[in-house]
Amino acid sequence: MSGEQERFGEFVGVRRHGYVAELVLDRPKAMNAVSTDMARSIGAACDALGADPRVRVTVVTSSSERAFCVGADLKERNSFTDAELVRQRPVSRGAYTGVLELPMPTIAAVHGFALGGGFELALACDLIVADRTAVVGLPEVSVGVIPGGGGTQLLPRRVGAARAAELVFTARRVEAAEAAGLGLVDQLVDAGQDREEALALAARIAGNSPVGLRAAKRAMRLGHGLDLRAGLEVEDAAWRSVAFSGDRVEGVAAFNEKRAPRWPGE
Repeated sequence: MSGEQERFGEFVGVRRHGYVAELVLDRPKAMNAVSTDMARSIGAACDALGADPRVRVTVVTSSSERAFCVGADLKERNSFTDAELVRQRPVSRGAYTGVLELPMPTIAAVHGFALGGGFELALACDLIVADRTAVVGLPEVSVGVIPGGGGTQLLPRRVGAARAAELVFTARRVEAAEAAGLGLVDQLVDAGQDREEALALAARIAGNSPVGLRAAKRAMRLGHGLDLRAGLEVEDAAWRSVAFSGDRVEGVAAFNEKRAPRWPGE
């Protein structure tokens, strides 16, 4: 299926690589600044991917050579009346929650600028692979707003409250090496290799049980922030959802027969 592509509006595409889906941010002339139309398309693409049981991992990539995504389209925002901004807000949120709520593991492949909402799209993924050209940050307070695509909640969960506060309050940009050191990204690769390495990581993950992957993600997401006893109950519920699945039967059989599993995905 590699190379097969589906379009979601003008600025978003989805390519298939076996069991891996690649969600492509495709507005290169604007360095993927997220307009209303683009936000709507990201949400629609995520709805489709989330409903597709064939997708075991999703990788978010960029067609722009200079950026992963530079955040909200401020030129468009500058033209809005207050009423239009209020109406646009649910559409904007839909893009970020669409990525955040994808049920399968997700990986962002980041190069160049990932700022504001662009970095928030990456933070919404489970893992971030960045190349050495990456520059990340949440500069929203420098233009009179706050991170509104999940940044004030996702960044503290990733790097801790004090580190997140420093990054949000200073609005500073962080280059790749420091970003890796701070845990803002998970894997640092050579320039130009972010997409290739993210897809390779996705392929390794996709070799595992799709039922198990989704249940493990659900348990980690739902259990985060709970006390240990409550978190273990979340884990137990997720375990029960897979313990009697076809994937569990196949996984145990394949292990005992010393062969690669053929996951039924149910």
